[in-house]
Amino acid sequence: MALTALITPWRVHAVLPRSVANGPGQRFTIWSQGCALACPGCFNPETHGLAGGAVRTVGELVDAVLAEVPGIEGVTLTGGEPLEQPGAVAAFCAQVTARADLGVIVLTGFTRAEIEADPARAGAVAAVDLVVAGRYNRRMPVATGLRGSANKVYWDRTGRYRPSELAAVPELEVTLGVDGTVTVTGMAAPGRALW
Repeated sequence: MALTALITPWRVHAVLPRSVANGPGQRFTIWSQGCALACPGCFNPETHGLAGGAVRTVGELVDAVLAEVPGIEGVTLTGGEPLEQPGAVAAFCAQVTARADLGVIVLTGFTRAEIEADPARAGAVAAVDLVVAGRYNRRMPVATGLRGSANKVYWDRTGRYRPSELAAVPELEVTLGVDGTVTVTGMAAPGRALW
């Protein structure tokens, strides 16, 4: 891959090196910053604005992921909207899958038809195993299997993940960082008591 791909900027809201609520197994999870879709009732409204987060390079994030191998099964890209930065996502996924046997999952508000109709978005998921696609619909909450709402569909691109593995993903995870930062992640239904 060309050096220019590794220095591609990516606006990132947050990174969690180990998560069990963002896909099967231990996963390196990246939340992109920025989402023009802004689905009503979205779980992560703080990721919508373009001004938040930090700019990282694809190479920095690839190195961070590879530093977690062999302890992780894969990578999950979520947001915000990862496919609003398709060049960074495409470069990242190509590098990660070329350099390690890691599964890649993308959670997006775009539908499969919208992704396939846009060459940049289609290129962004070329090296992805599973895309969970579709706008979040707060009137159809399910909060299981990486789907926040029942209208979201699995676009299985490689067969790496079985439906039973997706159904077994915990709906909520609370992580305490070494600096005292608390991260709550997963698909727990909004408004539901956490404890």
